[in-house]
Amino acid sequence: MIEFNRLWKLMEEKHISTYRLRESSGIDRKTVRRLKANENIETKTLSKLCAALDCKLEDIAEYIPD
Repeated sequence: MIEFNRLWKLMEEKHISTYRLRESSGIDRKTVRRLKANENIETKTLSKLCAALDCKLEDIAEYIPD
C-alpha cells in the first residue's frame, strides 16, 4: 500500500493549503480526496505534486507492506 502521510506533513511544514496545492499543481478536489484516502493515483499526478512542492517522490509517498 502507498501512503501519502508524508505529503500532508510536508505541506504543513511549507504552510501550503490543499487549495494552494490544487492551484499550483493543477490537480482537482477529487484527486486530493483520493490522496487523503491513500487510493490509487496516476504517476503524472505524482510528478505534478513533486514539481509544485519542489520535492522528491519519497518526500510525499511511502510504501507500506500489506
